[in-house]
Amino acid sequence: MNLDFKIKNLLLICLIFLGLFNQYYSQTQVTTDFKTGADQPEVYLPLIKGKTIGVVTNQTGLMNDRTHLVDFLVKNNVKIKSIFAPEHGFRGDADAGEKVKNGVDVKTGIPIVSLYGNNKKPTPEQLHGIDIVVFDIQDVGVRFYTYISTLSYLMEAAAENNIEVMVLDRPNPHDGYTDGPVLKKKWTSFVGMHEVPVVYGLTIGEYGKMVNGEKWLKNGVQAKFTLVMMKNYHKKERYAILDKPSPNLPNDQSINLYPSLCFFEGTQVSVGRGTDLPFQIYGSPWTTNLPYQFIPKPNFGAKDPFLNGKLCYGEDLSNYSKDLRELNLEWVIKAYKNYKNPQLDFFLKNLWFDTLAGTDELRKQIIAGKTISEIKASWKSDLDKFEQIRTKYVVYEN
Repeated sequence: MNLDFKIKNLLLICLIFLGLFNQYYSQTQVTTDFKTGADQPEVYLPLIKGKTIGVVTNQTGLMNDRTHLVDFLVKNNVKIKSIFAPEHGFRGDADAGEKVKNGVDVKTGIPIVSLYGNNKKPTPEQLHGIDIVVFDIQDVGVRFYTYISTLSYLMEAAAENNIEVMVLDRPNPHDGYTDGPVLKKKWTSFVGMHEVPVVYGLTIGEYGKMVNGEKWLKNGVQAKFTLVMMKNYHKKERYAILDKPSPNLPNDQSINLYPSLCFFEGTQVSVGRGTDLPFQIYGSPWTTNLPYQFIPKPNFGAKDPFLNGKLCYGEDLSNYSKDLRELNLEWVIKAYKNYKNPQLDFFLKNLWFDTLAGTDELRKQIIAGKTISEIKASWKSDLDKFEQIRTKYVVYEN
């Protein structure tokens, strides 16, 4: 009797172990088999063979072995007429808002055309002789991050010049949820070209499909659009990013906090540009009740940072443990309530805060002392309407 009991227990333990192993193995397989668009040359090389192409990319256009897409295409005898560089440049080392110059890639000798500053949209001359433009950039899934605007302008120019756009898709670190105010047309800008919320829950390839499908480009033009989908990608999983998408988003934590902290860029509060913790801390000389102290100084990612050389008081969020699946308004409201400077308003006079928010309502709600739940409730109707649009273009499972 005891022996039978022990054997049954042993069998039960073995079955549990096998179940756990299978669960782990299947999860590992999903991760192991995951591929970005760039890591599937068997899909896109036949489509560009014998064509003259342009490539819109930057330092994030890496394959899994860290080979840059441009180098891989050159090695495979693909004819590249031009590299088009977004904000921060082809090598990703320019400050936010800094003018990026045209030039030549030293490694390959291919001309580089800046798509920032006064030339955000490729001209017919710059596209002349190109059959397909391949777009491969790691985005962060937030409306005011300008790579989606670069894609929109590219698609518009391509449609007007009868050129195909091919997007090699990459993960969105804020995928699987939507949040924030939906942009109102009055506040359209390069940090918000379309009526979408701050966090829109689409990969950059899905976003391009939406812009095209909804005829949001100028005069309703539609580009010939090809999406090279990722393999085994799931919208609510989080994937390692091979290189920082811009100088002041150096790690996963900064990307995690970015949608919530970027609002500070429209205030008298620093988000840590000019420190070792950009978009992981916030503070100002006029929020002295807050516990953390730092002094912004010029560095690689910020040659003349906001509040340069001034002692700032704020919070250190670099060890914040939550994977944010929503906007956290606690920090901007806390800073507003603790801000004491009779000479300078909390919000910048140019109302850049409204441009980032895509509306003036959020600023007015904060000034009026609305609670976070009241503010978020005011977004619901617009988010529900956007969700009806968004779901038409989702191509990956949760």
